[in-house]
Amino acid sequence: MKIGYFTLTDNPIEYGDTRKDPNQMVKDLAEQCIYAEDLGFNSVWVPEHHFSALGVLPSPSILLTYVASKTKKIKLAPATVLLPASHPIKIAEEYALLDLLSDGRAIFSAGRGYDKREYDVFGVDFNKSREIFFEGLDIIQKAWKQGTLSHEGEIYSFPEIQLTPMPVQEHLPIYVAAFSRPSIEKAAQMGENVIFAPFAANMVFGTMENAINTFNDVSAQHGFTGKKASCSYFINVTESAEETEKTKQRMLKYFTGLVPAFPEDPAKAPPNIRYFAEIVENLKSMTTSHLSDKSIIVGDAEYVTQKLKEIEKTGLDEVILYFDFGGLSHLETMKAMERFSKHVMPHFNQEEALV
Repeated sequence: MKIGYFTLTDNPIEYGDTRKDPNQMVKDLAEQCIYAEDLGFNSVWVPEHHFSALGVLPSPSILLTYVASKTKKIKLAPATVLLPASHPIKIAEEYALLDLLSDGRAIFSAGRGYDKREYDVFGVDFNKSREIFFEGLDIIQKAWKQGTLSHEGEIYSFPEIQLTPMPVQEHLPIYVAAFSRPSIEKAAQMGENVIFAPFAANMVFGTMENAINTFNDVSAQHGFTGKKASCSYFINVTESAEETEKTKQRMLKYFTGLVPAFPEDPAKAPPNIRYFAEIVENLKSMTTSHLSDKSIIVGDAEYVTQKLKEIEKTGLDEVILYFDFGGLSHLETMKAMERFSKHVMPHFNQEEALV
């Protein structure tokens, strides 16, 4: 199982006086991504979020291009592109360019998102997020495979164009960020990879293993084999019970900014994301005693290694780890990455993963 670095750059207004300077956060993020290569991580996954409604990074492709110029081998991925907020040809161009400038290290991940506040500002119909997303993804697929294409669809229409530049990789990896069963099945039908949130995988499928098996089965039914599943986890290697509890408190703080981003009223949410209302109710009543290893892995190095080994057995191709959630400082984030690299990473063959 490969291991990557991940963040959502959470810094919402709900954090009050403890909010960070957004400009400095972006600079810190770039430093963390570069350091991830030094520590042996396989990949870095950075978000697209707008207006500091949740996170502070509006353009993952720009930051990843900067990181590409400072690194040599680490894979570079968005987590994830809010595809309905941009024209798919523009996104296809940007990530083909990233792939070119990084000598074939780009990974592409896109999703529909869940925050209506972002849709409203960009003038995109939140109720049509599913249709917009999958038509856009289909266009990106074809653009990278064909180079030249035109399109007449329900959402997008454009004359024949030639995509420039083209990706360096013959098959630039595409991941669909999927919370629901229909999205996972649609990704499988399209022959793409999938990236899970663990709480959603467990809520919808019972276990992570069931989610991966379902994805693999549907992929195989449509003639696709060797497709990959990734998943994100909150993480911290701690040295005391007090530090473990503080980490869990940070996760509850993270939830205070996440809840406003989710639809709370099922009657007002698009049918395909109404299940978020159930998630919101669970998050509102959450205490540290409710937190489990289905979302957060926190404890001493032996415990963290054991839990990741259990996750590895599910067939997950890569786990991407979220260190700085809930306002952890840049210095403490770097130290947390170091602890993980020193005490846990050696139990996973990252040299082979980086080949």
